[in-house]
Amino acid sequence: MRLRHTAAAALGALALVCTQSASASAATGDFSYRFVSLDGSSQSITLHDPKSPGCITLPEAADPSSSEPAFAPHNDTDTWVMVFTEPDCTGDSWTLRPHGNPATDRLELRSVYLTDRTG
Repeated sequence: MRLRHTAAAALGALALVCTQSASASAATGDFSYRFVSLDGSSQSITLHDPKSPGCITLPEAADPSSSEPAFAPHNDTDTWVMVFTEPDCTGDSWTLRPHGNPATDRLELRSVYLTDRTG
């Protein structure tokens, strides 16, 4: 009887560990980009330890009919990042490696997809 209780407790603990490891994580580091604000000035945004994996539509560049795309992304996280020309991770894309150099001002984006750390 004691063996059954021990086995049940072990299986319960294993299930708890498995569900916790499947929860959302965050990339470690910073992802930054620039954009032109409504007053025409160049601004910079940095996302610290962004949630990954997942798609992030950049709020400053989300609406193609009323905003310019963001530009000059810099992936200084520990994960691969894909930047997209359209919201919701659609359109043309480019891949930026972990801890890479800043991209040129000509690389425009409206959304970004951060992979998981193994991807």
